[in-house]
Amino acid sequence: MERKVFTHIVANVVLVVLVLAVAAVGFVGVTTNVFSNNDDAPIYRGSGEKQVSLMMNVYWGTEYIDDILAIFDKYNIKTTFFVGGSWVAQYPNVLQRIAEHGHEIGNHGYFHKEHSKLSYEANVQEINACGKLVFEYIGVGMTLFAPPSGDFSSETLRAAADNGYKTVMWSRDTIDWRDKDSEKVFSRATKNTSDGELILMHPTAHTRDALERIVKYYLDSGFEIVPVSTNIGEIWTSTSNTKAD
Repeated sequence: MERKVFTHIVANVVLVVLVLAVAAVGFVGVTTNVFSNNDDAPIYRGSGEKQVSLMMNVYWGTEYIDDILAIFDKYNIKTTFFVGGSWVAQYPNVLQRIAEHGHEIGNHGYFHKEHSKLSYEANVQEINACGKLVFEYIGVGMTLFAPPSGDFSSETLRAAADNGYKTVMWSRDTIDWRDKDSEKVFSRATKNTSDGELILMHPTAHTRDALERIVKYYLDSGFEIVPVSTNIGEIWTSTSNTKAD
């Protein structure tokens, strides 16, 4: 009887040890996934101390871009314009003007599709079609990709990385495309901000109306407004970006 009890206890102990071992392996696996360095991972915030970036996603219209460029010129600011390929095809002269003003150009896909619903191959096609067209017009091989509507999947991230792009999201969204209110744009762009902000905007009338106040707010607060690649630690120059695959 005592031997049976002892055997039963030993069996239970062994079972508990096995369960704990499996749990430990699972926990280590989760920890590894959380803390591992994933080069494909999107960036939501820059690393620049006392730096912010005003990101302009451009997929429609041109009527406010010259006013926006004039404001940036007035304060000697360089930022990043993420352009859609179909927009570039329609307004190549405006793209050239943005580049001539010294601003960084990023990739915003070609047809503004929902990239999370695309296959790996379709993601590659959308990204590279835009990249080839921009290179054709201004000779710049882009290295930053902002997925339309912030929509992406693991296939999107892999497609971008495989073709030399870092996927960029944002730390704050002015939602200027929806709320046509310059006061809301200003508040969303400036309220409770901190180092490394990536601030999403579009070239709309109310963004133009709020832009100079936003610029002055950051400059008066001791921030430098820089291109996205500078903010995230990948210093961008037009001579280094020559990829045209």
